[in-house]
Amino acid sequence: MQSGTKTANYYFIFAALIFLLQTAVFGLISAAQFVWPTFFFDLLPFNITRMLHINALVVWLIFGFLGLTYYLLSEDAGGELYSEGAAKLNFWLFAAGILLVVLGYLYMGLTKNFSPFFSEGREYIEAPRWADFAVVIVMLIFLYNALMTIHKRIGWNPINGILIGGLVGLAFFYLFGMKFFKNMVNDFFFWWWVIHLWVEGTWELIAAALYAMLVVRIFGYPKEKAYKYLYIEAGLVLFTGILGTGHHYYWIGTPSYWLFIGGFFSALEPLPLLLMVFDAMRIAYREKRIEHPNKPARYWLIGGVIMHFLGAGVWGFIHTLPQVNKWTHGTQITPAHGHIAFYGAYAMLIIAGIYYALPRIHFGKDEFDGRRGLWSFWVITIGVAGMVLSLTVASALQVFMERIGGLPFLTVQDYMWFLYLLRFLFGILTALGVIIFFSDVILPKEAKATV
Repeated sequence: MQSGTKTANYYFIFAALIFLLQTAVFGLISAAQFVWPTFFFDLLPFNITRMLHINALVVWLIFGFLGLTYYLLSEDAGGELYSEGAAKLNFWLFAAGILLVVLGYLYMGLTKNFSPFFSEGREYIEAPRWADFAVVIVMLIFLYNALMTIHKRIGWNPINGILIGGLVGLAFFYLFGMKFFKNMVNDFFFWWWVIHLWVEGTWELIAAALYAMLVVRIFGYPKEKAYKYLYIEAGLVLFTGILGTGHHYYWIGTPSYWLFIGGFFSALEPLPLLLMVFDAMRIAYREKRIEHPNKPARYWLIGGVIMHFLGAGVWGFIHTLPQVNKWTHGTQITPAHGHIAFYGAYAMLIIAGIYYALPRIHFGKDEFDGRRGLWSFWVITIGVAGMVLSLTVASALQVFMERIGGLPFLTVQDYMWFLYLLRFLFGILTALGVIIFFSDVILPKEAKATV
């Protein structure tokens, strides 16, 4: 095992572990508390389990981005990164920081004492200030190592350039979450620069570059064609992603022109995702390059772009127009969109990359026993789809009974109990699939020899 791929494997294992904790522990506890509000409440109340569930999502995806970037760059560089020491330092600093943050969250949950040393209390970016600085330091080390690996050992091309551009944005836009404003409108205005521009700006660029790298490897897609696709993808993502932030500005006290800007450019946001779906399917079928021996990687990659379009595109669009959002804002359509969008846009891409790398890291070839990879694909995807449909129906019920019918919030929640139970049951199915995936990452099986 070459040193570069060995280092990347640390990231894959840790990402899979956090993914397991996010779904099978914190996610299931949070979902159960919707059904049985007192479940586990004395030990870990909902605000803590929800915080751990959402932050674990962000953490394992970033670990996946870092590990997959390190692996693919080291593969292009002949197995060696610019600095293996920096890559390992990256890993241990990030992992240690995450462990301390999680212990802090658990401490607050168990003792029922809030401490600014363990959390800033800002939704979705609850990490304490010292952890904010640690994240910036980790990302700067990673950015330097990736930049020098490309510059010194690989050479520049449009895919690498877009990847680095996304990584620069990943470090830069996080800085806006470290500034407090006394005026709540100003605070939420820039808060969305982290929550939205991270996800639909910089993360999309990173995902597009990694997706292009995997498409070239798995389907033999010519790089020159991938370059043209990436130019369009990057332009549309930046154009719609930046101005599309306006759909978060509807009801926070910002000027009314954001109703038009946010609604119009949110309608355009599915376009780059649609191009991604079309391009992947064209590669797979029209170019007749579907026979790569790593079947799990192919399933996760193609399934990912389809779920990407459905989650970030369709489920995102159906509730972002201001005429609709005034009724759906704050209902269960938001977590429905969040679950399928993050799963399709980023989780499936990272899992596809991990499955591409696994047999090469452990066995030095593309062939391996991919049965668990296919089982995890179908089990997790069906579980996520079930959760999303349950929450979507729940949101429709919530809109008609609470927003239009005027029934009290808690009264409506009682009518949604069965849908929350369905979400919990599909969550168990999702967690089972993640356990299968985790076992594959820890101990993949070599393909059986044929006589």
